[in-house]
Amino acid sequence: MEITVSQEQGRVPVTIIGLAGHLDGQSYQSLIQKAREVFEAGSKHLLLDLAELKYISSAGLVSLNTIALMIRGEALPDLEQGWSTLKSMDRSGRGGDAPQINLKLLNPQPEIVNVLEMVGFSAFFDVYTDKKTAVDSF
Repeated sequence: MEITVSQEQGRVPVTIIGLAGHLDGQSYQSLIQKAREVFEAGSKHLLLDLAELKYISSAGLVSLNTIALMIRGEALPDLEQGWSTLKSMDRSGRGGDAPQINLKLLNPQPEIVNVLEMVGFSAFFDVYTDKKTAVDSF
């Protein structure tokens, strides 16, 4: 998977992390690490550009959840626990919470949207199809 990082200025500075390829068991930790780097460097508003993402696995979903928890300042799941980490996502506050205000998604492919909807993430993350609208939403 290829990861790119850029900045856009809206009402606040927004870091855009672009993903291309497959977000799966081979790449999810790279995404978490990149998000950690930009977050620790001071980026507080993240937009994940999924326009070039072709596939997301359960590990990819774990990475989205982990990044959301990191931005909210919550305890991060133990990524070594694999499937149990994914199953614990309901207990991490995903269920009834309002959408993430500092982590949003841009331009997911229909296949990715289907996966996000299947696991309930479409209610958890704001999803945009227009970059300017997404940046201005922060």
